[in-house]
Amino acid sequence: MLRTPRLIEAPNWHPDDWLMVNGEGRLWRVDQMMPDLRPVDIGGLDRCNNDHGFLPDGRIVFSCHNDQGAGIHVADTRDGQAEARDLGLARPSWWHGAHGRLITYACARGGDRIVRIAVLDMETGDEHVLTPGLAHHDGPDFSAFGGYIWFNSDATGHAQIWRMRVDGSDAAPVFRDQNVNWFPHPSPDGRHVLYLAYPPGTLGHPRDLPVSLWLMAPDGGNRRKLFDLFGGQGTINTPCWSPDGRSFAFMRYSPEEGPAG
Repeated sequence: MLRTPRLIEAPNWHPDDWLMVNGEGRLWRVDQMMPDLRPVDIGGLDRCNNDHGFLPDGRIVFSCHNDQGAGIHVADTRDGQAEARDLGLARPSWWHGAHGRLITYACARGGDRIVRIAVLDMETGDEHVLTPGLAHHDGPDFSAFGGYIWFNSDATGHAQIWRMRVDGSDAAPVFRDQNVNWFPHPSPDGRHVLYLAYPPGTLGHPRDLPVSLWLMAPDGGNRRKLFDLFGGQGTINTPCWSPDGRSFAFMRYSPEEGPAG
């Protein structure tokens, strides 16, 4: 466990058993045996947010801002000299998940501010916006075997956990309750889905609130609260499971002491 007074967010779990977080506009590596914040070289970019993770081949994928909004970049740090490549997507685009050659992300298109879910085929460069601009759709992540995209949507009145096929068909809420539910993350072994629950009436996904982490089966059954914590924005924004699906990483914050991981 890492405790720090610095604001860090959204831990991802690398196959080599280290974690990546963001803070102060940069990405940081946290080695689990000797937890500390070590900067990740992403070519000098310093306006990163908490939408980051790993591609199946080990490259880092992340969203970083410029004056036009957030764009999605890829950096290969395996040879020790990272050079980040902008994928050239329209802005804003906020990365959230990857499977095979596809990535999924939240975006706003066509000059409006409605957030939608899209996928990009990284081999062909083809973007497909999957959800209509009739509600706020966010937090997409692929199912373990890539056939579905999980996300949250307020189409039924407040944010709930939804699932659709990877082509955008059969979109539907998995369950409905009074909590404001965000950021569903299927486990890599296909057994579980983790998500963050805000108190009823919460607008958006703010930080610094009493929230809870929940676990359920992929069919929405066996839904149960794991524990309560102080957090929200930054707790589990992006994929956070260990590669074997047995553990997950998260951020817990302290209202008295500041951020703590």
